[in-house]
Amino acid sequence: MTPPMHQRKNTSSGNSSNNMYGRSGTYGRVGRGGDVEGGRYNDTNSNILEQQNNERIYELSEQVTRLKGLTIDIGNEVSEQNKFLDTMGDGFVNARDMLQGSLTRIGNMLESGGAKHMCYMVGFVVAVVIFLYWVMTHKS
Repeated sequence: MTPPMHQRKNTSSGNSSNNMYGRSGTYGRVGRGGDVEGGRYNDTNSNILEQQNNERIYELSEQVTRLKGLTIDIGNEVSEQNKFLDTMGDGFVNARDMLQGSLTRIGNMLESGGAKHMCYMVGFVVAVVIFLYWVMTHKS
């Protein structure tokens, strides 16, 4: 496992021939006790950057978790809607079958009875329409 970026060591030998600008591998000046002051700055800077990266990774993982929950909810809703649509489709098929049977019976009745039955049916429809009109006007 590789260590985090801020804990990695510079593996160059520090020779000026290896460095692009002819400087040694250390940044900054040497302070008391042989510490490299610029090195401490770089370590602090890299720690800050690492912390910011970790915070952003955490935020992204939270967003991914929310999106995952949202997609699961959408999938559940789609399944429920599909079941509802299937039920509605079955209801429409049943209604179509009932209407088709009624129309078949009406057709048979009209063929066997002639014009007399047709007049009774038209009179019944007119009576129903007049009754519905009366109910709607007297309701308000």
